[in-house]
Amino acid sequence: MNRQDAEKIITEYLKPIFGFALKRCKNAHDAEDLSQDIVLKAFRALLIKDDIGDVSKFIWTIAHNALSNYYRDAAKSVIGVSIDEVAEIIADPDSMLADDDTADTIRRLQSEIAYLSKLQRKIVIAYYFENRKQADIAKDLDIPLGTVKWHLFEAKKELKRGMDTMRKTSELKFNPIKFTSVGINGSIGTKSCDEFFRSALSQNICYCVRNEAKTVNEIADALGVSPVYVETEVDFLEEYGFLKQIGDKYIVNFIISEPTAELLTIQDTMYKKAAGLFANELYDELVNIEILDDENIFCNKMLQDSTKENPMRDKNFLLWSLIPYIAAMSGEKLMDSAISFEEVATIRPDGAHNIAHAAVVSEEIKLPDNYVYMRDWCGPYYNTYADCTLWKVDSEWSGRRMGVNQYESEVSKRVLALYAHEKENLLSQEDYAWLSERGYLKFWGDYDGCFKTAWQMIVLSNKDIQEKLLAIGEKIKAKYKDDFDVIKAPYMEAVLDSVPAHLRKVKEYELQFLFHCDGWFLLHCIVALLNNGKLKPPTEEQKKSLTTLIVQN
Repeated sequence: MNRQDAEKIITEYLKPIFGFALKRCKNAHDAEDLSQDIVLKAFRALLIKDDIGDVSKFIWTIAHNALSNYYRDAAKSVIGVSIDEVAEIIADPDSMLADDDTADTIRRLQSEIAYLSKLQRKIVIAYYFENRKQADIAKDLDIPLGTVKWHLFEAKKELKRGMDTMRKTSELKFNPIKFTSVGINGSIGTKSCDEFFRSALSQNICYCVRNEAKTVNEIADALGVSPVYVETEVDFLEEYGFLKQIGDKYIVNFIISEPTAELLTIQDTMYKKAAGLFANELYDELVNIEILDDENIFCNKMLQDSTKENPMRDKNFLLWSLIPYIAAMSGEKLMDSAISFEEVATIRPDGAHNIAHAAVVSEEIKLPDNYVYMRDWCGPYYNTYADCTLWKVDSEWSGRRMGVNQYESEVSKRVLALYAHEKENLLSQEDYAWLSERGYLKFWGDYDGCFKTAWQMIVLSNKDIQEKLLAIGEKIKAKYKDDFDVIKAPYMEAVLDSVPAHLRKVKEYELQFLFHCDGWFLLHCIVALLNNGKLKPPTEEQKKSLTTLIVQN
């Protein structure tokens, strides 16, 4: 690649690379060093390569390799003390270093300090690094002087034992995983999933203990990083319920799925069959019985050739909301609900009450050409305020990107509050602008004079119309219940076999929702109707308010 093209690519990635480094380093100074290292290595590599297919993948591969080197180098330094100082302070005439004063041994010794317990590390650093008296250490730590002396003696033995041990790393040290997706089932708290899985380290810690409990030191060995870093992340993940402590070991407390091509194909085939039966019959039923013209289904979207005397609803836009809503919310009586949400959900310190899940899907997996991918999907998501519920799905066809977090919850509550208020009162100009920007409401005219508004989502104005719609879905699901049971049996057996024993009940709970409030089922219903031409793609103007309803409770 010529120098000009390489410089153009590097310029484009300067800010993302620094952001990548800043999230993963201890401080801004280290982030600057790491980002400069990544940029230099990437620039040199670009100059000598002409066959780069995916530039983004190429850059981020270099970035992750440089990050692994950073973690490895960082493990050689504890509490900011240099290697030379460690050698001078820890070594003595009859110590393990008496006959071997090589740099490698010194580095190994320093690395082993990180494997001591928290209390032993504090005592060793205070005594050897800070030159403090044992009595003062005992006073500060509120422990007997004899305990300090004992820990110093045990720490020295532990260091010797560690130096004599060949630590075993796993493939994760050289080939760390990355979560393909992360999500929750349940209520959100003040923290988003991104905060818990903010780095490759936190993701790989969880992945490392997905099937078997390990100590902090065992995790550190497997990942090839200092236990000091692992310890901090483990404490954070355990505090919020993503790891479970068993004695001095930790095991993951949420499902990390690692599906094979075979399992994903079984899943795809299952949903295609079920959605093909349900979605087509639901579409035909809704169109043929003319319920879409019911005045209790409020819809402001009109066809272009509508007139004041002959208003014609855009029924395609209406079906984009009603079909997923009915698919998700109907047939509750037909569900197997033997396991309750409370039995398997985790209550988290930030106010969340949910089940978390993540997926690791290999880039090397080859799937059928007609495989349905879930792109930019979120939901079904709902939030209730007063006597109304805002129900919505975000998808690859939407123009509004939402995330499952506290901010989105507050947005939904504000929308509902403004909707209720606007029935009787004029809102402020700022509120109208806010609603309009997000696609919930359209307004025109002079605010102080001739002013008109139109809400852009679907409104089910009472419980009667809601029950009529859901009854249609329930009738179809009851008709195909036996077929659905046969269709889903192979998938349920395969997926339960892939789940660790301690999380099997959580997965059994989630499988109760197959073909009900199930994002994959809703996606396949939409795709099935798009593929056969019954459902038409939304217009650009419709995308922000697509698949969004307000339901009167």
